[in-house]
Parts: sequence; structure tokens; C-alpha cells
Amino acid sequence: MTQTSYRLGVDIGGTFTDVVLIATDGTIYSKKVLSTPRDYSQGIENGVSALLGELRIDAADIHEFVHATTVATNTIIERKGAKVGLLTTKGFRDVLEIARFRTPRLYDIDYKKLDPLVERSLRLEVDERIAADGSVLVPLAQADLEAAALVFAQAEVEAVAVTFINSYANAGHERLAAAFLAQRLPGVPVTASVDLLPQLGEYERTSTTVVNSYIRPVVERYVSSLKARLDKLGIRAPLMIMQSSGGISPGDVVARQPIDIIESGPAAGVLGGQRLGMHIGEGDMIVFDMGGTTAKATIIEDHAYALCPETEVGGGAALGTRMIRGAGYPVQVPTIDIAEVGAGGGSIAASDAAGGLRVGPRSAGAEPGPVAYGNGGTQPTVTDANLVLGYLNPNALVSGELTLDVDGARAAVAALGERIGLDPTQTAYGIHSIADAAMLRALRGVSSEKGRDPSQYTMLAIGGNGPVHACTLAEAAGMKRIVVPPVAGLFSALGMLFADVEHQLVGAFYRRLQDVDQALLETAAAPLRARGLDMLACEGFSDPAQQRLTLYADLRYMGQTAPLTIEVPKGERVMERLAEAFHGEHQNVFGYASPSEPVQFVALKLVCQGLPDQPRMPQRAQRGAEKSVARYSRQAYFGKAGWLETPVVARNALNEAAVEGPLIIEEYDTTIVVRPGWQANRDSWNNVILTCTAVSE
Repeated sequence: MTQTSYRLGVDIGGTFTDVVLIATDGTIYSKKVLSTPRDYSQGIENGVSALLGELRIDAADIHEFVHATTVATNTIIERKGAKVGLLTTKGFRDVLEIARFRTPRLYDIDYKKLDPLVERSLRLEVDERIAADGSVLVPLAQADLEAAALVFAQAEVEAVAVTFINSYANAGHERLAAAFLAQRLPGVPVTASVDLLPQLGEYERTSTTVVNSYIRPVVERYVSSLKARLDKLGIRAPLMIMQSSGGISPGDVVARQPIDIIESGPAAGVLGGQRLGMHIGEGDMIVFDMGGTTAKATIIEDHAYALCPETEVGGGAALGTRMIRGAGYPVQVPTIDIAEVGAGGGSIAASDAAGGLRVGPRSAGAEPGPVAYGNGGTQPTVTDANLVLGYLNPNALVSGELTLDVDGARAAVAALGERIGLDPTQTAYGIHSIADAAMLRALRGVSSEKGRDPSQYTMLAIGGNGPVHACTLAEAAGMKRIVVPPVAGLFSALGMLFADVEHQLVGAFYRRLQDVDQALLETAAAPLRARGLDMLACEGFSDPAQQRLTLYADLRYMGQTAPLTIEVPKGERVMERLAEAFHGEHQNVFGYASPSEPVQFVALKLVCQGLPDQPRMPQRAQRGAEKSVARYSRQAYFGKAGWLETPVVARNALNEAAVEGPLIIEEYDTTIVVRPGWQANRDSWNNVILTCTAVSE
């Protein structure tokens, strides 16, 4: 008899820590516990220990541990990173200060850009100069290196970033400087820009390297602490961490290059949605993920999600719109294109100066949390409003493990209503609707703002609060079909278990497309391929059948600043087909194409994936040890339809026959609210499918 083994996925959110366990037969077990902001690894230990104890599973039977974390993002947002020193070429000390002439608030004369992550006294210069063609104009001054090392040592910096002009063309000076500082500053991590982003763009390259240095000591300590907790639990499986690009990577690799996990958690949900869509034949979807703190949206077209070559961090989720940049620190690493707004179950509702209702972006988080959680929260949140409206179980959440203070939630909503002149029901529904309006911005950020009609897509609703708001949000966006997958409230923790081991490598390649032939392109890509194959082999993927290498090119029209990433085709007419693909994508993204304009390479990128012997995704997802929900009904409020007696059932009570709303489907990790004018059924993969029959007003 074959012994059952398990794969474990853990996702940390601002409010909850989600733990999902998949057995070899595809059975899914899960646990949802409150996050522990003082030490997020403690919440992981709490959740994993509780789940293994309930199931009486030996930790030694877990052969894979995958984790998504917000520790990198939170470090930047909360300004709790390392004390960083920057070493740069003489004359480029203030690159971070000058930045780009962008602002998310064009007409706000009081708007102040974020302060650089390195104070000016620790931004030091060395006399050296590399030309754009890689030739040495000024040799590296040893005396300047000595002086810089002394200043950094006396200042007790915790990390150092090294970025020299044109180092992408010749990395010699930068590598010598990084090695020198690493020797003179033992225990201080040194990051050279050529190891992260060897390509054109001095400010973006410097910013990316500095951000990596700023969060590196924090992430290194976190990974070390987490490994210690896993050892304490008896889990010997290697620690893998979700990357922003949709792949997973070993914990020690991520600790050195934490810039790759800025959007770790959201990426896991998108990757899971993409793999689910391929499995059930849903090629065009908008993934809507609403948790306790934020709501996120991502578009999937033809079974593929888009990767952004650049993202901004630390500027806040709700500054500006998707088309306005300049709110945060630019980071040029491949990141799944995710729009985010500060609207979640914990978003706080309040009255503004004019007596109107405002929701978010402030969140109650895990501590103290919504009023209903009974942990000291006093301000009403979206979760409190949904409880008052009858959408959530008035007795408890997560199968009774989290008791609710219903009276406290009603009192908090009523008190807010008195201040704005509305009764409790109107106030609660107003909170719910305003949250929807905020989240609609995220949906439009990945659809309408990019020329896509959201009504032509299926919504995949995930997150603890996503299925609660899915119908109202879909109606506002004109969407007619919603898929709610199994374990929807913990889907990011589940989705990361579908991901492949992946590495993203970048190489400088600054040429006109017309001057490049296929042989030159392959010669330029050869070092990347060799490095990628070596990395995969070191991680156990030495068989060519386990290796997938995909080459991409960053291309732009001559004179442009923003390149597009295009997959390099295989076979015949490579350069001609590459140009055609670029013009087509430019038309798709920017609304125009200029085939007569010269096209320029900026960089080459290689995605290296390690493919497992067995499928990462089960044929069918079925929850194990799930508590049954006895069918009953309760009053729920549906806008102009008013209060309606609404049946409450479990997912397994549905079948392929459609059931008309109103209906509430209660699960351990989420609640699905089926509004009047919608119907629900369950498909063969155990998804709940919601279909709009007549949009209610």
C-alpha cells in the first residue's frame, strides 16, 4: 500500500493566514487563522500545527512546503527596512532624488514624493566610468573604494547596493567593487545591479537594486526564522516561496534576491486561476481576489496572464489610477499585472467632513480586526456591514472557530448611520456598495483602461470576501458569469501548489532589430541558457524533459522609453515574426502601431521552469474533513428587493441543475452570496458556477 504524502501551501494576508494541504489523491484540507503582525511566522506555526494536529498527520509526510508572504511589501510600506548604503559612479549620487518627472497627482502642488530609501550621506561616489559600448573610460579608483568602505563601516549600514553607469555593458568595475565591499564589511549583504538587472535605465536599475538591499536583511531573517519553525514542527521539506512572476523558488535564493517576491501572495491566486482555467476550458477570465485588507484584479486572456516589466512599490494601493505612475519606487522585475485597491473585509467605514460615507483604504487588519471579531475593534468595517445585511453567518465564521459579536457590529454600524442620517440597513448597504465601487476601479484597471470589455470575460471570485461581493460587482461591470472554485477563501494558498519552479534571467541586448539575425540572437541568449540550465540542475531538474526554457525580448520603437516584452518565436522567420508580434502587441496595448518605425531591442529575458514528473494540479478538488451545513434560511438584504428570506446551503448540496437566487452558500473559508436574478450550480471540478439571468437593480 502506497503511503500518502502531502503538499502544504501557506499564504499570509493582512488579516488571515491561510493553510492548505493537498494529499496525493487530490483531497484538500485547510485551516484559516488570524495573522500575527508582530511575527508573521508565528501565525504560520499556529495554523500548520493546528491543521496537522486535527488531521493527525505526521509532519514527516509533508514533502513540499510552498509559501507566499507579504513581508517584503510590508517592509517597504512601513519603512522598516535596513539601513542601506549606495555606491555609484561619480556624478550620479542623486539619481534616486531626481528620479522621473512623474506624479500621481498632477495638479496637487502639496504632493510630496517618497523620500529615497538611502539617505544622502550614505550615497557615495567612486571615480570610474564605463562607456556605452563597454570600454573603460576611467579606471576604478581603489582609494575611493577604501574611503567608501570606511564610511559604511562607521555608519553601521546593514546592506549595500552597488550601481555603476553602463555596468550592463561591462560588469567588471561593479563586480570588483561588490567583492571588495563584501570583504571589508563582513556580514553585510552587498547587491550589485548586474546581478539583478543588467540592462539600460540608470534610475530604474538603481531603484531596483536599492529596494532589494533595503528588504534583503529583513527577508533573510524571516526565511531563517521560518525554517527554524518548520524544523520545530518536524517538516523537513524544502522551503519554496512564491515569486511575483507566478513561479516558485527556493527560500535561500529568494533571501538573496527578495525583489522577486514583492507581489508574492496575489501572484499565487492568479497562477491558481490560470491553471484552473486551463483545466475547465475558461480561457478569458478576470480574477477578482478580495481579502481582509485589499482587493485585487487580474485579467487572463487565452489562458495566459500578463507580466509587467516594471511595478511600483511603497506608494499605497489607491494613489492615482493604473495609467498614472510616480507614486512609489520603481522595481523592474517581472510581475503579474495586478490592479489593487484598499478595499477589503477589514476596510473601515467612516463619515467624511461633508457628512458623507467613506470606506477604506484604512483597514482594521488582524489586530484589532472588525468589530464583530470581538478583539477590540470599535469602527465598523465592510465585514460588519455584510454581517448586518445577513450575508454572513450571524453565529460564527470558519465553521464556528471565529465567534462573532453581532450586537457589537450592529451598534457600530448604527452609530455611523446616526452621524450621516441613515438607518442601520441603509448604512450597511451603503458600506457594501461603496466597497464595490472601489473594487470596480481594480476591475477596470485591468480591462477598460486597457481597451478590454469586462462583460466578455468570466469572473473568478476568490478570497475570503470575494464571493460575498462577486454578484454585485459583476452586475456593475456587466459580467454575466462567475466561477467560485473550491477553497475559494484560501485559493492563493491552494494556487501556489500548482506553480512550477521558475527563474527569470535578464541579459543586456541593446541593438536595432534590423541589425540582428537569428544567429546573433542565439549567441546573445546562450549565457542565459547556460546559467538557467545550471540553476535547474542544482534543484533536481537535470533531465531535459524536466526543463522548459522560454526566451523573451524587450522591444520598443526607437526613442520610446517603455518597452514591451514579446516571446521570441521558434522555427523559421524568427526576426520577421518577432517584429510582427511586437507591432500587434503595441496596437493592443497602446492603440496604435507604426510598422515603418525602426524597432529596438532593450534586453533579453529567459524564463527557466523545472517541470515535475507528476501533474501539479489534481483532476478534481474535493475537500476532506469538511463540516456539513444543515439547510436553513435567514433574512438577507438585497437593495431594492429589500429583505428576503434566503436559503442557506453547503456547496455539496448543489449539482448540475441550476438553483435560482437568492441563495447563500456557506463554506469554511468563504460565503457565496447569490443575488436575485442569478442562478447557481456545481460543475464536475466542484466549482460553483453563477450565471446572471436578469440583472437586479
